[in-house]
Amino acid sequence: MSKQRPTIADVASRAGVSKAAVSFALNGRPGLAQATVDKILAAADELGWRPSNRARSLSVSKAFALGLVITRDPDVLSSDPFFSAFIAGVESVLSTRGQALVLQVVTAGEEEEAGYRRLSRDARVDGVFLSDLRHDDPRIDLLVELGMPAVTLNRPDGTSPFPAVVLDDRPGTRAVVEHLVELGHTRIAHVAGPPAFVHATARSTAFVAALADAGLEPVAIETGDFTAAAGIEATRRLLALPEPPTAIVYANDRMAIAGLGAAQAAGLTVPDDLSIAGFDDSELAEYVHPGLTTVRADPFRFGEAAAQTLNQVVDGESDVPDAELAPAELVVRRSTAAPPA
Repeated sequence: MSKQRPTIADVASRAGVSKAAVSFALNGRPGLAQATVDKILAAADELGWRPSNRARSLSVSKAFALGLVITRDPDVLSSDPFFSAFIAGVESVLSTRGQALVLQVVTAGEEEEAGYRRLSRDARVDGVFLSDLRHDDPRIDLLVELGMPAVTLNRPDGTSPFPAVVLDDRPGTRAVVEHLVELGHTRIAHVAGPPAFVHATARSTAFVAALADAGLEPVAIETGDFTAAAGIEATRRLLALPEPPTAIVYANDRMAIAGLGAAQAAGLTVPDDLSIAGFDDSELAEYVHPGLTTVRADPFRFGEAAAQTLNQVVDGESDVPDAELAPAELVVRRSTAAPPA
């Protein structure tokens, strides 16, 4: 028979105090001398006592969980390296606090709104991460209406009462363009992400601005949805232009790697005939042939910082500041070179 799990009463007996004192000490509430707190914590440690999330949630009206509602096709999401690394970063923080991550994958519109309303109505989470920000994002007003604590992943383009965790994509995107211009490219195209997303627009705007600073204009800008299929189709359209580009900058690595394959299938050699660059520095970027020039973000650190910031809000800290992460930076590999003579 397995040993019975120790209880608060066991801790109280070992420490020689009341159960109420144990509850105060273990929940960090004031009113006890530090010597008493230390004695209680030592007794809990000796007994191997661990908190029950169910009991904690009942006593302090918390769910001990954070929520992430993602509006992506599950098939697309399963192959997206950003979210798996982001979630790993979140979990690295939650695991130390006895918290869980509640993940919902929904379609846009009414189902998405219903997802947030369910989390709020059922008190399943203490706060949420707001990802894939959109222009004039209606979810911000929804969360304000629901009274749900939140952090936004990057800054929205409108008013928001929530702290943001910010990873500036623009310096990395500009660095890619400057790298290609220094190599001698003048015919450069872009495969952008969905224009409804704030971060996709930021990358494409930085691309156009960097070209303008060099006295150039884009050969073309194709719109994708961050999927491999979109990368292939956009690449084929660009290569079919009367004057195709000598370099293509993609808004993420998955589209770039798919575009690399499409270029090779069309009989081109990368980078001798066509230079290709991505964004994210996902795990495969280093191991495809040739290795992909890309922009390094850090989704694990993004998730870690987001969880830390959201917990500050959930814990009731006032005026929680935005968390500024190191900007994305260029990583040069063998998929870019001087344009063909």
